[in-house]
Amino acid sequence: MNSMVNGDGAHEHTEEAESKQDRNGEADGGEESNEQEVIVIQDTGFTVKIQAPGTELFDLQVSPQEMVQEIHQVLMDREDTCHRTCFSLQLDGNVLDNFAELKSIEGVQEGSLLKVVEEPYTVREARIHVRHIRDLLKSLDPSDAYNGVDCNSLSFLSIFTDGDLGDSGERKKKGSELEQIDCTPPEHILPGSKERPLVPLQPQNKDWKPMQCLKVLTMSGWNPPPGNRKMHGDLMYLYIVTVEERHVSVTASTRGFYLNQSTTYTFNPKPANPSFLSHSLVELLSQISPAFKKNFTALQKKRVQRHPFERIATPFQVYSWTAPQVDHAMDCVRAEDAYTSRLGYEEHIPGQTRDWNEELQTTRELSRKNLPERLLRERAIFKVHSDFAAAATRGAMAVIDGNVMAINPGEETRMQMFIWNNIFFSLGFDVRDHYRELGGDAAAHTAPTNDLNGVRAYGAVDVEGLYTLGTVVVDYRGYRVTAQSIIPGILEREQEQSVIYGSIDFGKTVVSHSKYLELLDKTSRPLKVQRHSVLNDKNDIVELCSSVECKGIIGNDGRHYILDLLRTFPPDLNFLPVDGEELPPESQRQGFPRQHRHRLACLRQELIEAFVEHRYLLFMKMAALQLMQQKANKDSNKTDTPSITETSETSTECKNGECKSPLEGKELEESIPGLAQAKELAETLVAEDGSDPKSREVVLNACKAVGSISNTSFDIRFNPDIFSPGVRFPDDSTDDVQKQKQLLKDAAAFLVSCQIPSLVKDCLDHSALPMDGVTLTEALHQRGINIRYLGTVLEFVDKTPAKAQLHTSSRHTSRFGVELSALSAAVSHFLNCFLSSFPDAVAHLPPDELVSRRKSRKRRNRVPGSGDNTAWASLTPSELWKNIASEAQSYYHFTVQCESVDQVVEKYGLQKITLLREISIKTGIQILIKEYNFDSRHKPAFTEEDILNIFPVVKHVNPKASDAFHFFQSGQAKVQQGFLKEGCELINEALNLFNNVYGAMHVEICACLRLLARLNYIMGDHPEALSNQQKAVLMSERVLGIEHPNTIQEYMHLALYCFANGQLSTALKLLYRARYLMLLVCGEDHPEMALLDSNIGLVLHGVMEYDLSLRFLENALTINTKYHGPRSLKVALSHHLVARAYESKAEFRSALQHEKEGYTIYKNQMGEAHEKTKESSEYLKYLTQQAVALQRTMNEIYKNGSNASIMPLKFTAPSMASVLEQLNIINGIIFIPLR
Repeated sequence: MNSMVNGDGAHEHTEEAESKQDRNGEADGGEESNEQEVIVIQDTGFTVKIQAPGTELFDLQVSPQEMVQEIHQVLMDREDTCHRTCFSLQLDGNVLDNFAELKSIEGVQEGSLLKVVEEPYTVREARIHVRHIRDLLKSLDPSDAYNGVDCNSLSFLSIFTDGDLGDSGERKKKGSELEQIDCTPPEHILPGSKERPLVPLQPQNKDWKPMQCLKVLTMSGWNPPPGNRKMHGDLMYLYIVTVEERHVSVTASTRGFYLNQSTTYTFNPKPANPSFLSHSLVELLSQISPAFKKNFTALQKKRVQRHPFERIATPFQVYSWTAPQVDHAMDCVRAEDAYTSRLGYEEHIPGQTRDWNEELQTTRELSRKNLPERLLRERAIFKVHSDFAAAATRGAMAVIDGNVMAINPGEETRMQMFIWNNIFFSLGFDVRDHYRELGGDAAAHTAPTNDLNGVRAYGAVDVEGLYTLGTVVVDYRGYRVTAQSIIPGILEREQEQSVIYGSIDFGKTVVSHSKYLELLDKTSRPLKVQRHSVLNDKNDIVELCSSVECKGIIGNDGRHYILDLLRTFPPDLNFLPVDGEELPPESQRQGFPRQHRHRLACLRQELIEAFVEHRYLLFMKMAALQLMQQKANKDSNKTDTPSITETSETSTECKNGECKSPLEGKELEESIPGLAQAKELAETLVAEDGSDPKSREVVLNACKAVGSISNTSFDIRFNPDIFSPGVRFPDDSTDDVQKQKQLLKDAAAFLVSCQIPSLVKDCLDHSALPMDGVTLTEALHQRGINIRYLGTVLEFVDKTPAKAQLHTSSRHTSRFGVELSALSAAVSHFLNCFLSSFPDAVAHLPPDELVSRRKSRKRRNRVPGSGDNTAWASLTPSELWKNIASEAQSYYHFTVQCESVDQVVEKYGLQKITLLREISIKTGIQILIKEYNFDSRHKPAFTEEDILNIFPVVKHVNPKASDAFHFFQSGQAKVQQGFLKEGCELINEALNLFNNVYGAMHVEICACLRLLARLNYIMGDHPEALSNQQKAVLMSERVLGIEHPNTIQEYMHLALYCFANGQLSTALKLLYRARYLMLLVCGEDHPEMALLDSNIGLVLHGVMEYDLSLRFLENALTINTKYHGPRSLKVALSHHLVARAYESKAEFRSALQHEKEGYTIYKNQMGEAHEKTKESSEYLKYLTQQAVALQRTMNEIYKNGSNASIMPLKFTAPSMASVLEQLNIINGIIFIPLR
């Protein structure tokens, strides 16, 4: 196998180079070698036999890549061996090395017998054992998920599916007998209900009623063992109370666990009689407590039955903003964790803390020549990053909670810096007036996130030899903390000596270094950063390839580090007024430039990419145009192209969201037929070396017109130092600087005139549908629009139904909430002012004796020093809403003309529960899950008992699995071309690689599973679709959150596949859950709701609940009409669905009326001949016949009374197939004949 890999390496390298040049299209050469590599990875698995003490022999599937350690993990998870932790695996009497791969061990092959051999304990092993037993006892208990520890998070899917969907055949049979289905949803889920309860968000899981195995398991007060007992092998003592109320003291010794004779007050370490010496604590407890034995077995059965995705740890911690009241129980491990800060043995490196910087950098240095190597490297990078993020978060909380000593304790609190666990922490304040010119504290608050974006960008380019710091930004209790890994040696020397590239005083003294220029030059093209010269204070010219703030430091480890990347991307001129500079008219029309609270406003990387892409198309059009002019003026000596050079100054203009370049006038439109060929010509010409003078001129003109920095090829880069205060440029580069200024203005105009209208257009086409603050933020960021543009986006939206406004208001409050952050009293008071209708919210100041203690808590005040610590108590609702309105005005330039929450709710159609969710998520508040009465005028909605916790809000880099991602993209492309089988194979492959890098849980794996499920469904494999989609839902709940908009959509997909599988009642339960969540997240008034209601209506129609079905279908019709306009095809389809429901009720007149509406829309939009119009017209005829027949029968009855001869009417119960067909149509699933 190894030889294969090495042989592969040769042509592998060329593929790597190709795919670097051509990141978008997979390089063709790459495809085949990829296929070949994949085969190498999926080395065939084999089976080994495992023999553990006290259990039968059993078989285990393993793969050659697995480490011996992974078998250990499997055994610790299996029901029959889960109670063992301290053992070795032996083959023919030889102990296997834990960190060896199976393929490297001689003699391990198909059918080998591995023996589990109990090993003697050490203190570390004993602790691990106790911790593992505690984890097993708590495996069904959700409290870790509520408390946001150890990467646990909630999932509720199994409550709605009654356990695993792929389970038993009997349940499926039951599902198809219609009588048993109770279809009526709870009142609050029906259309038009105004109730928005919070409690159903976390339905009661009967499995969580804990089966008590023990009352208490904790460390004994007799620890640590005295010297003479250590000599006897005592490691530590435990104190245990069984369910039967028996109090025992247990010794953990090197040989195992046994009962000793100590009591609470007397120490007697001698073994009790009988002592029940057992290698495992579970065996010991099973002998002394029958209840333990019975319940532990039952608990493990249940644990193993749960879907693995419900219990695997997520890569990054997810916090829940609601939690029930959980009883606080004694828990030895938790108590110990709190005091030892868990540095000792949790990191698996005995006796030392982890050197984060070394780990982060060495993983980057791993080889990446071929696929297996790249996977190994990416997995290592990802693992270290998620560990680092977790450690940094824990450290940041410890710093703010006051549990870490500062390294400069003499200075005032806001200037302090901290080191904990080899991570450096600093607070987001303007220390030493560093940012005075740039906006003081506001700038110091933004700098860390800008820096993080820089780290992310350089990390993604991944240049060998250039290193960035591990960086995590944590917002917690109103502070912003930056956590960074530490460059070796930097703490021992002054900063002035260490910086050999860049500037530490914003451009006065600037130095450069050839090695740094060489390294940064490699990032210049991908990051679009232009190499440029600046003057230092001695007027020397210094060459840089980054902004001046970017500092280069060579660590004691000899690595080249860059830090302070806050200006990696160019400034955003819309928010940076500069004297004497005019912005293009598109920006001015929107009221830019605007004063911003700091001068660090940058354009996002996504915007830069989009802008360059846009310019490239323009460049191609220009070249093509000139070529056509040349063709037209056959006598080539007259090829004047003034039209182009003159227009190069004007920027690209946009009318109603469509971008027109200066010279796209009529000439371009009329010449379209020739344009395509001309473009091809232009492409070949751009690829040439420019030897032909004519083509050289064409390229030169096109380059000038689009602002390219080169005259012979298209190349746009930005100089990040333009408009930086204090940076001066040499005289000979005046032209360049002018060009760069123009580019920046064009980019700012492009954001306003192209990106924002295209976002609004996507929302109107419903190709992008943000449901809450988080998804709105993502939608903006994907298009490179910063959140500070929200006001501008809303101005565009104002001409359309008000959708996004909800999120604005909730964003501000969180900004405001930031200053407040205090204890539960302050938070509950703030929420009352924010949400409660109660007009005079009064804060409960804690009784006197506590005040003095509470005053010592940190709080960020405008005034340095402590100031009055009860200032928050005097806040009133009207004041808070005034603050919110002024914040909205100053930050977003958006006017909120409301003085109270009730006015806001009234004016923008918001829901208080939604606002509560938004602010809790953004500020990390966790509240008690119960029904809050927001509208009571007599008492405030929140008390301090309702605030359970404050969590950190964490931003970090997400390392990517690049190879997997390429497979995923090529799979998607294949599917779009209609090659479903090939697409499916590629996506399966991507799934394997994703799992290889990220482990089992990750957002990208979730997307992968969803697409796979959809493909399975289209290709007719319903059970497989169900199984993949179930995983996608579980994963989305665990990784994104139980009510994240993405989770809601996953629920809808799963319901469709359940219906197709004949599990009707489950499908309905899932749809009702989705509707409940959507009501909570954004209310009924949202275009997605129409799709959801059509789904519910159709399923109800299928189970013959016609009246209920109509309520949902008619609501869908109303919403579709509101958002798509009465003439849209979606509305026509809605009319048709409503007509079918009326037909089933034999109300033909209403049915006809709706179908006619639909018919008219089809006729007007598609024309008479279109199949949709024809279908509709056929259906109309059929309805008319039915109506006439019914009328005839009625007349007959009136005429002849009871002895009338009645023709039986044909009432058709809808067939499942026809309902499924409609479901597929509304969910946009089209069955393509397989190629």
